[in-house]
Parts: sequence; C-alpha cells; structure tokens
Amino acid sequence: MESFLFAAGSAFWLGVLTSISPCPLATNVAAVSFIGSRFSSPRQVMASGLAYTVGRTAAYLLVGLVIVAGLLSIPGLSAFLQSRMNRVLGPILVLAGMVLLKLIDPGFSFGASAASKEKVDRGGLPGAFLLGFLFALSFCPISGALFFAGLVPLSVRHASPLLMPTLFGIGTAVPVIAFAFVLAFGAAKVGTLYERMQAAEAWARKGTGVVFLAVGIWYSLRYTLELF
Repeated sequence: MESFLFAAGSAFWLGVLTSISPCPLATNVAAVSFIGSRFSSPRQVMASGLAYTVGRTAAYLLVGLVIVAGLLSIPGLSAFLQSRMNRVLGPILVLAGMVLLKLIDPGFSFGASAASKEKVDRGGLPGAFLLGFLFALSFCPISGALFFAGLVPLSVRHASPLLMPTLFGIGTAVPVIAFAFVLAFGAAKVGTLYERMQAAEAWARKGTGVVFLAVGIWYSLRYTLELF
C-alpha cells in the first residue's frame, strides 16, 4: 500500500513538473491569457481556465490509458513487464534523468498544428477545452521524458492505466488553475507568477532529474546488471 501511495504521489508530482516545464509553461500562460481576455467577468475567466485544464487532463488520460492498457492487454508482454519492470526501469530512469538535467537532448517535438489551434481558440468554453487537449499533445523533450519515461513505466508497474494518468493530469492542472485565478482577479500579477514558476521549475526539474538518475543507476546495478 505504501508503495502504491508513493507511486500515486509521484504521478501527481510528474504532472506538476510537466506543467511548469519551460515549453508547457509558456504555452499555458499564453493560452490562458488569450482565452481569459475573451471574457469580461472573473467567473467566466475561471470557467475558461477550468475548461482548458480539463482538456489537458483528458488528453493525458486518453494517451496514458491507451498506451498502458494496450501494454497490459497483451498477456505475454504484460506478464513480462510486471515481472521484469525493475530491470527495464533502471535504464529508462537514467535516460529520463539525463534529459531533465539537460545532459542529452532527444531533439523531438510533436503535437497539433498551429492551424488546428487557431481554429479551436474561437469556440468559447468548448474551444478552451479543445485548445487544452491539443496543447497537451504537443510534447517537448522534457514533458515527453516525464510522461513516457516517468508516468508510463510507473503505470505499467502498478497495473494502473486509469488512476496514474488521471493523477498526472490533475497535477498538470494545478499551475494552470493558478494562472487562471491570477488572471481573473489580478492580471497585473501574471508576469510575477510566471517568473516565480520559472525559477521554481529550474530547481524542481534539477532535483527530480538527480533523483531519477540516482534511482535509475541503483536499479540498473541492482536489477539489470544484478551486481548485488
């Protein structure tokens, strides 16, 4: 139970770290500011921010569910992953830690086209939902490492195709809701909040990267190479 609770907390933290990583953070600020500027009342601004975050959460949940459930649905592969995950997890965590520490650059970025985003940003609350959904699919190296090398192995190891991705999605929503709240009740403070989150992200990313690297090395030595 303690291991599962730790995994659940880790999934949530990975979501928070994803949301405040440089690429998603800039995207979230721009999107929430743009969407919020189209509404006049604080309640409408908050509603648009919530719709955007629900869209992001839905995207992460859908992708995570498809990948993890797909892996777990193949009997042989599922049995192998759940019994041998410790051996696979070490190298994966090492690579993810190196990406977070910017020791290597995978050099990938993919997601929805700019034209698609421009079309949905005019649709009110449904448009805010779709914009969040599309932006969530625009993975950059750091967010991709956190999701594919962090969340997916965690979900597979605990056979949790629904709960872990949901907690990850909720984690990504926390900073976005903070921006929506500030925009609704004090737009002048958005820049200050953005700068503070940037500073916090650098320390959080490096700290998480060091933990990933250390745990990955230990898992690799203990389970992959079986040196002790």
